[in-house]
Amino acid sequence: MPQFVIFYLGGNQPSSPEERKQHFSEYMQWIASLGDAAVSPMNPLKNKNTVNSDRSVTRGGTTTMSGYTIIEAESMESALASAKACPFLDIGGSLEVSELVVMSGQK
Repeated sequence: MPQFVIFYLGGNQPSSPEERKQHFSEYMQWIASLGDAAVSPMNPLKNKNTVNSDRSVTRGGTTTMSGYTIIEAESMESALASAKACPFLDIGGSLEVSELVVMSGQK
């Protein structure tokens, strides 16, 4: 079955501990709703660095990507339907969905 990566972009952190707890609870419910389709459900990113074309390193990233989730789905349409249900959208974030390409020689 095809695999898709859902990239988390932007978003506003909830302002209070109660809102953070509520959002995290909703996110965990969404992850649970994916069931076995969630191949790699929660992959937050931190300590970003950018390796530039001259091979110098700059602290920080060049995108607003804060993490990703890998799911299995029958089609892009199905993956998009799963992404549309993600509560990350409720905090002003956006999601980018891409199909993973299996390169020859990989499992």
